[in-house]
Amino acid sequence: MESETIWFLPMHFPTRLIQLRKAADLTQQTLADTASVHVNQIRRYETGTVQPTLEALIRLAQALHVSLDDLVFAEGERGPSDDLRLRFEAISHMPEAEKSVIKALLDGMILKYQASRIMGTSSNNQAGS
Repeated sequence: MESETIWFLPMHFPTRLIQLRKAADLTQQTLADTASVHVNQIRRYETGTVQPTLEALIRLAQALHVSLDDLVFAEGERGPSDDLRLRFEAISHMPEAEKSVIKALLDGMILKYQASRIMGTSSNNQAGS
């Protein structure tokens, strides 16, 4: 029996699960067998009457060959924009020394942004920025 769920998934989770299952050309029974989840649970997840536990979500994501983010969030709802995603992809292929420099630069810019928000200013309003 599934343990109690203590969080709430986005309202579109049932639709997303159905889309991913059909895209993988899986029946509810096949997905249930692959994810080691009872087929009745799959039906309940897809109708939105029950929310899966984290353990069940992990097994479903593995069975569907997607990340948890892809399973839980709609397209474009989570993660960087395509523009940033391409930059992150390019950075991921750089040598570690260059990655460290980029991380330090990003950390500095994030800190600057957070400080300006706390102080009630923005970089657009600051002189000399």
